[in-house]
Amino acid sequence: MRRLFFLIAFILPFVLVPVGCKQPVAASAPATMQALPVQTLEVALSPVEQSSDYVATVKSRRSTTVMPQVSGNLTQILVKSGDHVQAGQLIMTVDPTRQQALVDAQRATENQKKALFDYATIQIERQHKLFDAGVISRDALDQADQAFKNTRADWEATIATRKSLEEQLSYYRIKAPFEGTVGDVPVHLGDYVTTASALTTVDENKDLEAYIYIPTERSAEVRPGLPVQLLDPSGKVVETTSVDFLSPQVDSTLQGILVKAPVHSGPEALRSAQLVKARIVWKTSPMPVIPFLAVSRQGGQSFVFLAVKQPDGHFAAHQISVGLGETVGNSYSVSSGLKPGDKLIVSGTQFLVDNMPVQPLG
Repeated sequence: MRRLFFLIAFILPFVLVPVGCKQPVAASAPATMQALPVQTLEVALSPVEQSSDYVATVKSRRSTTVMPQVSGNLTQILVKSGDHVQAGQLIMTVDPTRQQALVDAQRATENQKKALFDYATIQIERQHKLFDAGVISRDALDQADQAFKNTRADWEATIATRKSLEEQLSYYRIKAPFEGTVGDVPVHLGDYVTTASALTTVDENKDLEAYIYIPTERSAEVRPGLPVQLLDPSGKVVETTSVDFLSPQVDSTLQGILVKAPVHSGPEALRSAQLVKARIVWKTSPMPVIPFLAVSRQGGQSFVFLAVKQPDGHFAAHQISVGLGETVGNSYSVSSGLKPGDKLIVSGTQFLVDNMPVQPLG
């Protein structure tokens, strides 16, 4: 057994030598990069609004500051901010005590003058009878007639004075000039007010207008009829209207041109003195529109990938720079870099590099 073992050990190297001396098999060529499946979208033109956003103030065509016509202490405040009032509704009173005393005194004087006039009326009737009977002369009758006219004029003058004082007395009762909503009430019960005191405001929440100031550099583009969109804080369009007034002058403080647009929305949407965002639509043009997810940014520039057909019939990703315009919903409008019919890659863009093989799926 020992001899057999040594024999096998001696022969085995000679058996293995031919195998080890065989020529190596040639290495196969490296496999080509596999194409990445991607979703594509054919670029098409869509109407895109070219617009600018500004801050606008909603104002009522009927809005007034209520001020008293007399001086005195406030004895009643019958409304509070936000109340809806009717035309002629009493909202405040100023202490009328002194004025009421003048009216009462004048009414007493009027009664006195009326009594004198009544006596003069009786007297003139008697004088006419005496004159007809030949008891008194024409001169005496004329004097009696003049006295009668004087007492009548005196009585009528006291009536006019009493009416004037009563009219002034009505000024102590402050009423709403028209139907509307009460604004801020800065005064308090007992305050002394004068004809220069602002008591409150009343705004009629209809016939509203949006006041918009357009920068002077866009003055050549402003014209009546331009569409205006009024937006809520979330960016939702509340109302679409149009410019109906264009100021011929430039506001020296804001260096802007005032334009107005009528507002027809009810108080549940827009109110007087409210600040809103106004979007002026300058024009509508056909432009490519692409999804947000198709755009990548590098070094402050925007890029997209297109699936470009190669000479061998396969597709490769080609990175190009694009100019972005207005946003349209969840998409960008593109001002430069794309043309209709381009195959835009809209998926897997984070895995792509320029000239990488891709397989369009749609």
